[in-house]
Amino acid sequence: MIKDWICHVIFAFMILECIGIHKYYKSLHVLKGIDLSIQESEVIAIVGPSGAGKTTLLQILGTLELPDKGMVKFEGENISELSTRKLAGIRNQKIGFVFQFHHLLPEFSIKENVALPAMINGVPKDLALNQATELLDYFGLINRIEHKPSELSGGEQQRSAVARALINKPRVVFADEPSGNLDSANAKDLHELFFKLRDDFKHSFVIVTHNEELAGMTDRRLHMADGLIVS
Repeated sequence: MIKDWICHVIFAFMILECIGIHKYYKSLHVLKGIDLSIQESEVIAIVGPSGAGKTTLLQILGTLELPDKGMVKFEGENISELSTRKLAGIRNQKIGFVFQFHHLLPEFSIKENVALPAMINGVPKDLALNQATELLDYFGLINRIEHKPSELSGGEQQRSAVARALINKPRVVFADEPSGNLDSANAKDLHELFFKLRDDFKHSFVIVTHNEELAGMTDRRLHMADGLIVS
């Protein structure tokens, strides 16, 4: 069963916490003191105007960048004290990413694209491909697994990208405008999928979005302006 494979016992309810986060790009003060915590099975929307610092915050939460000041704790551990290798391990094993554009590799099948993070994590190829097939079946894409990304619709491509983000059973998934490149029907389907995944598998999602419908569905909506969470 796909649910038996992907679910695992979690004792800590606090997944990630950031305290007093500041980020500078040369003289530009992008984040000006962000405090935020993410709980298990929580769906959070981060909204606000362009230039507010939303994507920068998402990159820091996802360990793609380190803050210039402040602390980010993942499962209680200060990530700024971790080696580059250990940070890469956290990203691969415990964090998933979904972007506005799917970033699927065009030369590989959808099944291979989804399996790739598992293989990077050391899972034998045959097992990784079997896990990818199970996930794609759950996502309603079992008849498309041997297709290349160019042979899929936009909605199918983005669902495949979400499956790829989940292959290593992450604690939290970070999504940056995940439905921004989809029509309204496919966007609605994707939004509903996030909540089904949360309910079925206890994933947490942190979603940067301009989509008011999606933001209104989430457990918490955090509004950013000028490098701060203002509400």
